[in-house]
Amino acid sequence: MTRSRTFDRALVAGASGETGQELLSVLRPTDLSVRATTRSYANVDMLERHGADDVHVADFFESADAVAAVDDCDIVYCALGTPPGIRHTIGAKLVDRTGVINLITAAVGAGVSYFVLESAIGVGNSKAGLALPARLLIRGSLLAKRDAETALRRSGLEYTIVRPGRLTNDPPSGAVVVNEGGGSFSGSIPRADVAQVMAASPFTPDTRNRTLEVASRDGMTNESSNPVNIDWANDRITAGREHRRL
Repeated sequence: MTRSRTFDRALVAGASGETGQELLSVLRPTDLSVRATTRSYANVDMLERHGADDVHVADFFESADAVAAVDDCDIVYCALGTPPGIRHTIGAKLVDRTGVINLITAAVGAGVSYFVLESAIGVGNSKAGLALPARLLIRGSLLAKRDAETALRRSGLEYTIVRPGRLTNDPPSGAVVVNEGGGSFSGSIPRADVAQVMAASPFTPDTRNRTLEVASRDGMTNESSNPVNIDWANDRITAGREHRRL
């Protein structure tokens, strides 16, 4: 029998990124108290407008900042990522590895109930879903994300790892195709769809302790070799208090 999931406070790590902002928008009408993190004080007002109840300025290369960020949180939504640049290729000091692993370690220590990690198609056994030139261009980032995924699986935390295809800023499609096991599955997906998938995962028993590749139905470039039907608990995301800050 699946036990009921009761959560009170969620952390959105990397909230000032584009996926992080979409997550705040999805979580805003729920009953969850939402904490957001950013590396810059300049983003605090913007994140509060997007729906964060409180904002921590944090550098996840610092373990102490990770510990402070997860304090009293039941869920961690991790949307940390390195901005485009040479570090994606050479892999030097990437938050995708060091920062995420610091956050996972802090979550274990704090007794966090659930951890949702945004990774990417091209990582680990999904490398065939990303063309070789692209893999070479961002090989440092892919290796960093692989190490972060491994750390999460070994942590003992309940988790969902979401590997989206190429991210777009298109409106949500509402038609997400889910693959499991990597392979050559590939495509694009709006960030808004990724945010919805991530937000619902802690409430969706079918996603527990799984690594899932996602693309929008209209954005698929390679068919899924192992499609997965997920009964998403979207009602748990949309049924909270109604637009509490309007």
